[in-house]
Amino acid sequence: MGQTVVLTGMVLSAVPVGEYDKRIVLLTKERGKISAFARGARRPGSQVMAASNPFAFGQFEAYEGRSSYTVVKAEISNYFRELAQDLESAYYGFYFMELADYYSRENADEAPMLKLLYQSLRALESKSLENRLVRRIFELRAFVVNGEYPNVFSCLNCKKEADLEYFHVRSGGTLCRECGAGEHAFALDESTLYTLQYIISVRIEKLYTFTVSKQVLEKLEQIMNDYMAFYIDRKFHALQVLEENEGFAASLAEKSAVAINR
Repeated sequence: MGQTVVLTGMVLSAVPVGEYDKRIVLLTKERGKISAFARGARRPGSQVMAASNPFAFGQFEAYEGRSSYTVVKAEISNYFRELAQDLESAYYGFYFMELADYYSRENADEAPMLKLLYQSLRALESKSLENRLVRRIFELRAFVVNGEYPNVFSCLNCKKEADLEYFHVRSGGTLCRECGAGEHAFALDESTLYTLQYIISVRIEKLYTFTVSKQVLEKLEQIMNDYMAFYIDRKFHALQVLEENEGFAASLAEKSAVAINR
């Protein structure tokens, strides 16, 4: 065995290995994303049983091997148990972890992504915030953490900072009234522009301290749907489940409305 290290992080995913073990993926402050074995994690009474489940956040003591780590002890400060009590929120959380996994790398500075993920899961547990808004905030800020975020503070063409009335997905940012006219771009109102600017620039601790109108949320969803589709080349399982359930719920609502109106 190698030397013991103590890592602050969160379990992104876990799969069974053999009869009693698990292989987990940890997003850590010190080492970025790592793979680790949790020996005996599926054995009744194991010290690392609960600590090897997704969402578990805390300190993990592990032996560092040549190609992986072995977790031997953990002190978990947050299991995010409230997410497990709400299926929709849980799937949003799984989606966030899939996206964090997609962006994160081993031996990279992933402290900002870990902080964003932690704050976003806490936001999902809040009754005052709509999960749809939490999702869009997380997605856009994940681009910021990865250094791929759009420019929403000046016109991409003329660099003017006023009259930013369009968002152009392929160009990656905003266009002013003159430059955006005739372009295939989203029309931006002042509230949506301010929301985009706030999400990109505010400290992570302040991200989930606001709400928006239905109209702003719908515009934000349109923009992020196209932006995500253009810049990310994979599908996320948890998101597909969410979208299928939303489609089913919308279908039921439509049928109910038709039945009431008859």
